[in-house]
Amino acid sequence: MNTPEQTSVEIIASTQNWLEKAVIGLNLCPFAKAVHIKEQIRYFVSEARTPEELLQDLINEFEVLAEANPEKLETTLLIHPYVLTDFLDYNEFLDVADEALDDADLDGILQVASFHPDYQFADTDVDDIENFTNRSPYPTLHLLREESIDKAVLAFPEADAIYEKNVQTLRELGLPGWRKLFLASDKT
Repeated sequence: MNTPEQTSVEIIASTQNWLEKAVIGLNLCPFAKAVHIKEQIRYFVSEARTPEELLQDLINEFEVLAEANPEKLETTLLIHPYVLTDFLDYNEFLDVADEALDDADLDGILQVASFHPDYQFADTDVDDIENFTNRSPYPTLHLLREESIDKAVLAFPEADAIYEKNVQTLRELGLPGWRKLFLASDKT
């Protein structure tokens, strides 16, 4: 995953590389390109070493995003390379994240999407290619504005078909093709 020598700048660069090559490059999220081009994505690298420290960073980032002007800050990638590196622990933390969103009275205003280097959908094998739709270089909590999602879905009437399209794209690419995307860069 990462080494202690990695700086936040390197971690963000690796995440941006994944965003550009996979998420945008393969069009896994048709909404990502616009916010990337407009530089409306906040990349926050958490130094948390425990789930409790990460929870505090998450609550802080909820506040930052909720209070920001959407024209300047549309979404946040909370990257946490030092905690919840085990996918099952990470997956359990997602319930904690949802509870924190509710406790902050931001449920319905913000939501949390999840990405992890070992992401695995239920009822799949670990190397099934569909898991790679949510595989990122580091464990990442993606904070999104509900209003922005609603607008994006209205502009993209086939939003319900995105997951199926992504699976088809990745099946055509295959695991060797996925690895080739990152061959000269990082270890996604």
